[in-house]
Amino acid sequence: MKSFEKYLTLWVALCIVVGIAMGKFLPVVPQMLGQFEYANVSIPVAILIWLMIYPMMLKVDFQSVKNVGRNPKGIVITCITNWLIKPFTMFGIAWLFFYVIFKALIPAELAHEYLAGAVLLGAAPCTAMVFVWSHLTRGDAAYTLVQVAVNDLIILVAFAPIVAFLLGVGGVEIPWDTLLLSVVLFVVIPLAAGVLTRISVIKHRGIDYFNNVFLKKFDNFTIGGLLLTLVILFSFQGETILANPLHILLIAIPLVIQTVLIFFVAYGWAKAWRLPHSVAAPAGMIGASNFFELAVAVAISLFGLQSGAALATVVGVLVEVPVMLMLVRIANNTQKHFIK
Repeated sequence: MKSFEKYLTLWVALCIVVGIAMGKFLPVVPQMLGQFEYANVSIPVAILIWLMIYPMMLKVDFQSVKNVGRNPKGIVITCITNWLIKPFTMFGIAWLFFYVIFKALIPAELAHEYLAGAVLLGAAPCTAMVFVWSHLTRGDAAYTLVQVAVNDLIILVAFAPIVAFLLGVGGVEIPWDTLLLSVVLFVVIPLAAGVLTRISVIKHRGIDYFNNVFLKKFDNFTIGGLLLTLVILFSFQGETILANPLHILLIAIPLVIQTVLIFFVAYGWAKAWRLPHSVAAPAGMIGASNFFELAVAVAISLFGLQSGAALATVVGVLVEVPVMLMLVRIANNTQKHFIK
């Protein structure tokens, strides 16, 4: 990893502190940014996520995409881990901690809401952010794109039924406009822009210029977009986080355990199936991380902005970045154990 990426955990921690401080001492900033929203999607956050994803979409070679179907094992691992394992392990781990281990520390009503927030995270595997983790582990951009595309299609039909089943709640209302807009913003638009840019630059300047000069101009865009996104996200929840420091820790513990567990399930499975590291790493990352935009939006619509469910989804964002960076390091350090 480059020196900037090597100390990314430090930059993430600083951005979280800045975001929380901004929400506490400069509330006018998140209030102003909160006005720019459509279908519960923050436009500033959407722009920054787009900034993160676009450089990786530039690397997608559709010649490679055509060949992905020849090796479906990575897609099988992604689908089974994300939809037949992850939501249920999240429910089990969260139930164990909130209802048994932390029973004396968390009121019953809050335990129910925290469980709901955890389940919403567990039933929403990552879409946009997986491109960041794939980039940091030198994952196959084309294969990552296909994994995300399949995941997005499954979310459309599986998210609400799984949440309703696990929580025992009938008629869970999923904000379809939020989901569809997020897919368009975080996948379709940057992909189209990346493909058109790639075709144009290669046509006029050649493939060597594109790979060795043009792409290098975007080296820090992905990480910069991630850091600015964190500042905005935590500026919105600064007061809530400061008011519940102990509960933040209690929520974080099962979420961290779940994240690590799911990563090793998919990553270890990929290793057992002798998949290349460029496929195995994204397969592990897409299940371990979460589609937090969707989880937060649904938590707010079902339980309210100040609810324990909404808080749990925000804690998911809080713990996800440092834990995922740890998993990125593990993936990079174990690359030698995979086939090329």
